[in-house]
This record gives sequence, structure tokens and C-alpha cells, in this order.
Amino acid sequence: MATTQQIEVPVGGDTAEVLPSGRIEVEPVVGDAYRVAVRGHKFLVDQPVGAGGADAGVTPVELFAASVASCVAFYAGRYLQRHGISHEKLRVTAGFVMAPDRPARVGGIRVRITPPPELPEQRRTALLAVASHCTVHNSLIQPPDVQVTLD
Repeated sequence: MATTQQIEVPVGGDTAEVLPSGRIEVEPVVGDAYRVAVRGHKFLVDQPVGAGGADAGVTPVELFAASVASCVAFYAGRYLQRHGISHEKLRVTAGFVMAPDRPARVGGIRVRITPPPELPEQRRTALLAVASHCTVHNSLIQPPDVQVTLD
């Protein structure tokens, strides 16, 4: 059985600044690990050991798919709360596959919502409709203009 070596990569950075909403800063840490700063939050992205990284964080692609799943969960949770139903037993799972051709990209994301058992049958369709229209999903259906520039 192969073993993987995990190394500790510090998340903190030199800046204590809280970035304004809508601004993200990314800087290299070590190897393939990058520190991402969003508002007052910092986290790492990295590559798995088998892909040359240290596995100190999720990959950017995993983060992309996780943003869809967590947005769906947020919208579903808010729907439940608005209707007086606890969201404690709400579960959202997701999986993704890479496209088989070029350019490299995610080919599909599947998100599954497991509502709490107390959700009445007559509210299931509405829950799905609300959760399916989360901001991240909407942004994939109607893609934003993405520009990458060089200073």
C-alpha cells in the first residue's frame, strides 16, 4: 500500500488586511500550494501528492465544484429556515468529472440534496427549484465575462 506524506503549510500570510467584497488575492506559499485571501478569510489550494503537490488543501477544481454544492446547500438551508424547518439534517453531496477532451475543464457536476425527514412532500419541488437557482449555479448557466490580464 502506498503512503502519502503530508506536510504542514502555513495558511497565514503577512497581510492582516480585510479585502473588500468581490476581491480575491492569491499568492504562492510553497511548491504547488497557494494562499487564497477572500475578505478576512484565508485558505490553501494545492495539488494531490500524485500530481506533484503536498495535498495541503483542495485543488482549485475541487473548490469550484464545492462552491456549487455549498451554494445549493445554502439556498436549500435558507428555504427550510423560512418555512420553519430545521436544516440540521440537510445533506448535500456532489461529484464532478473532467471533460474527456481539450481544453481541460470540468465536464459535469452532479449535486444531490437529501432534505431533512421533516420536509413535507408538498414542499420538495419548491425546495429543489429554490436550491437549483443558487447564485453559483446561475453563474454557470449564464456565464460571467471572465478576463485574465497581465500587469
